[in-house]
Amino acid sequence: MLSKVVTMEEILEKFHDNQTIMFGDWHGEFAADDIIDRLLEKNIKGIDAIAVSAGMPDQGVGKLIKAKMVKSLITTHIAYNPIARDQMFAGELDIEFSPQGTFSERIRCGGFGLGGCLTPTGVGTDVEKGKQKLTINGKEYLLELPLRADIALIKASKADTAGNLSFRMNSRAICSNMAFAADLVIAEVEELVELGELGPEEIQVPAPVVDMVYVRTGETRHMCPMWQRLKAKAEGGKE
Repeated sequence: MLSKVVTMEEILEKFHDNQTIMFGDWHGEFAADDIIDRLLEKNIKGIDAIAVSAGMPDQGVGKLIKAKMVKSLITTHIAYNPIARDQMFAGELDIEFSPQGTFSERIRCGGFGLGGCLTPTGVGTDVEKGKQKLTINGKEYLLELPLRADIALIKASKADTAGNLSFRMNSRAICSNMAFAADLVIAEVEELVELGELGPEEIQVPAPVVDMVYVRTGETRHMCPMWQRLKAKAEGGKE
């Protein structure tokens, strides 16, 4: 099976202005920081972001919001990022709030080809504005539409060269749903192992839905021998 491990330069070629991007970080934790930092340098514009929160000003997707690279955000809350709040009130950042369970389910629907989900959450609140409402057995529900993206940018604890992903404890967060709901899935990982080293119980995202794997800088002690040889060759050294 071909390796999906790529360089930062190959990853950056996939990003351009006006894309819809899902960010798997959780309030800035578990973020693909190496890639996000390079996106800051590339300074792409007009991102339509989908993330659990607006992160923090100096963490995760919050860095891109601070740099005014994000034009809209679908999220569950922005409490940890006062810059996102200020941009929202100034009309610089369009924010759609979605209850956290609904948010997750909309992404799952996007990944599995469903037309949406029905939920009573948000009925009678601002959340229902502009949405179709249905009554089933005397109870009102909102029709929440699926979410998909051009790119899902997630961070995993471990990957093999084929692209199978494993997460440490709750760092999995929303990533396993997002990986099914994007046209291109890019994973930044801490540790790279050979194909076959991850047991079935360790794999939370299967290789077929992952397109690119990037090994975080400074974590070379975790690289499998194959990637060490590839990295050395790319840098002009001896294999």
